[in-house]
Amino acid sequence: MRVLIVEDEKLAAERLANMLQTYDSSIEPVATSPSVRNTVELLRLKPQLDLIFMDIQLADGLSFEVFEQVPVEVPVIFTTAYDMYAIKAFKVNSIDYLLKPIDEEELQAALEKYKKLKLVPVVPPSLGVLEQAMQLLNGGSQNYKSRFVVKVGEHLHTIAVEEVACFYSYEKATFLQTHAGKRYAIDYTMDQVEQVVSPQLFFRVNRGYLVSLKAVKDIVAWSNSRLKLELYYPTPAGEVVVSREKVQPFKAWLDS
Repeated sequence: MRVLIVEDEKLAAERLANMLQTYDSSIEPVATSPSVRNTVELLRLKPQLDLIFMDIQLADGLSFEVFEQVPVEVPVIFTTAYDMYAIKAFKVNSIDYLLKPIDEEELQAALEKYKKLKLVPVVPPSLGVLEQAMQLLNGGSQNYKSRFVVKVGEHLHTIAVEEVACFYSYEKATFLQTHAGKRYAIDYTMDQVEQVVSPQLFFRVNRGYLVSLKAVKDIVAWSNSRLKLELYYPTPAGEVVVSREKVQPFKAWLDS
């Protein structure tokens, strides 16, 4: 069994590799990946893998982003420090989840489950299921930000979330743009913004854009089964294209 370990903590990765080989010496941890970017690059090479152990929080973001960027056709067992309610929600599509620190008996049970299911086609978890599970980390609700602080010259101003048309990444910085077309740099990454604003108000259409429905002037079919959004006020970051993996969730969001 060829296994990829996606884990940004070196000791945790080594411990898991040792536990796997203690359980079955024929298990071969072929590689360890510490980040979303590295994992995507590795999977694009289409290595021969039987199973992936994937930590949720990595050095450069959440491992869910891997599924947005590259097809994951190998069964995945997530390792997570999140509570049991989230883990129950995660247990779909014949893929298991282990609470960290990983217990030896639970690891063995997960591997036995994998062996029984490996002849059955495994469908990777959808982003929608993972996002819903993440919401359960806060008991099904979350207090989202109502305003952002921005700097204008030597002054600080607050921008209410209702005034924000979109957030976007440009030249290694993150900006918010208001419905009036004004732009401000903010001290957040796009991943952080996505976590603190309400998913009812904003949708992450791709890695570089998080948009409000009120900001969208038109939606048109685009190449490669994607959608292109026309905003009332364009940004310096260029075209707003809904990535192919996001098209169906985006349509569901529009219809919610």
